[in-house]
Amino acid sequence: MEQIFDTGLVDRAIAELRMSDLGNATIGQMSSLATMLTAQTGVPVVRMDQGVPSLEPSIVGRRAEQQALDTNVAAIYPPAEGIPVLKNESSRFVKAFLGLDIAPEGCIPVTGSVTGSFGSFVICNQCTEGKDRVLFVDPGFPIQKSQLGVLGYKWESFDIYNHRGEKLRAELERHLSRGDISTIIYSNPNNPAWICLTEDELQIIGELATRYDAIVLEDLAYFEMDFRRPLGHPFAPPYQATVARYTDNYILMLSASKIFSYAGQRIAIVAVSDALFNRRFPALERRYGSNGHFGNIMINAVLYMITSGTTHTTQYGMAAMMRAASDGELDFRDHTSEYARRAAGMKRAFLEAGFHIVYDRDPDGEIGDGFFFSVGYREFTSGELIRELMLYGISSVSLSTTGSLRQGVRACSSRMDEDQLGLLTRRLELFARNHR
Repeated sequence: MEQIFDTGLVDRAIAELRMSDLGNATIGQMSSLATMLTAQTGVPVVRMDQGVPSLEPSIVGRRAEQQALDTNVAAIYPPAEGIPVLKNESSRFVKAFLGLDIAPEGCIPVTGSVTGSFGSFVICNQCTEGKDRVLFVDPGFPIQKSQLGVLGYKWESFDIYNHRGEKLRAELERHLSRGDISTIIYSNPNNPAWICLTEDELQIIGELATRYDAIVLEDLAYFEMDFRRPLGHPFAPPYQATVARYTDNYILMLSASKIFSYAGQRIAIVAVSDALFNRRFPALERRYGSNGHFGNIMINAVLYMITSGTTHTTQYGMAAMMRAASDGELDFRDHTSEYARRAAGMKRAFLEAGFHIVYDRDPDGEIGDGFFFSVGYREFTSGELIRELMLYGISSVSLSTTGSLRQGVRACSSRMDEDQLGLLTRRLELFARNHR
């Protein structure tokens, strides 16, 4: 039977990398496996594993950074709270594309959303005694659970697949009613399934977060990438869906990595609601002082301890990109729509080869095309499918690592240019012939 890689070769590489269970293999491990097989054979692997942006980074940001470097900012520590121009432009960007009023003081730069979530976990789990557990609305980004492992924090989760629409209320109540949930976290659009929470679902989350005094950490890494909706017009509806319309207990994460294809510069904004930023918590005062002021403690006692501030020049780049977007001069959404085109071609190739979309619908219709989607094949478990696809030179990530209760893999469209799509299609055709 013809395959791209010999079965023995793949199994030896798996053993060498000490990957005992492919169903639980991390993104990094799958990337290492793909790299090893290519190094040993010279045969390229179709890379669907790591969500690395492949579009050209914004020239607006690059020029702003270059200009900043020509001043003396490289010799000066950046302020922990962020430079004023970025804080102002972040607040304006939130108003332009989310329709929300968040004061500049609550818009804080971090070195990527991974840092943003780590710092948010630290402080949110310390706000109220007895609230020491994080709730994941899964499937989700595996690294965020790994962060809780580093911190030693407790967490729980549920797979949203069978809890869409009004059903979400009962499932959230089941977790929140015990009174020990400090934080609710999800991504929207979703990594890895690309489901998009509806306004009704976000309202349920917001109402219950207020009732049970939990803080919602909303990861907007794939901002405005629900390409089914006419988003992307500054200061005009429709706006990106957000829980922030339904509760004051929220922190939003806005990353330059995908929005502006600016991943290498590691910058994001955590936008804290005015009410939460200025709220005082007795438990925080006992631990840190500062009158228990959430915003000041988050900036100076938590985030500063992690990174000592975000790179000075990168902040200028982010500010320039946000300004250009809010002014209507930088159409970041048109730029990122390339991912939807790539995903559509990939889905077509998978479906023609006999695969199915695992998370296939939102309450209001089929999921859209974007950065990620999920596929399964017959009765294969996630781990079995990961290995089988690798025999055909296709690297992916198991849904099991994302908190999903369903079997399948995550597919990423970010690197799928025309050449890669052609290679993927041919390899899936071979896969289909061998699995008739």
